[in-house]
Amino acid sequence: MRWSPSLVPGGVHDTVYLVVHCTALGCVWREADINDTDLEMVIRDLLAGEYTDPLCVVAFNTSENWSRDVTADIAREIQERCDLAYEDVPAWLEDFVHRHVSPEVQMHLRLRP
Repeated sequence: MRWSPSLVPGGVHDTVYLVVHCTALGCVWREADINDTDLEMVIRDLLAGEYTDPLCVVAFNTSENWSRDVTADIAREIQERCDLAYEDVPAWLEDFVHRHVSPEVQMHLRLRP
């Protein structure tokens, strides 16, 4: 395999998070400022309504040569933050969280007659 130079500028976060955002025209990788692609900023942007119909979130780490779908992790984090703040998940994220967070398994107790 031939070597090719990195397209990622030096000093960028180790891991970059990008959101696939859906609009009436289709789904796109949402353009983001290089300083706004860390985990915390992406979660803040989602909660603030910057993405009204997010489809998924993918993490890229070019220094370690990996990428992965972190959508379920992000959805769980949003649910947890809303729960801790005693707030409902924002309306624009309800479908996103519902699709990617499995409800906790509840144990049903058998009642004896």
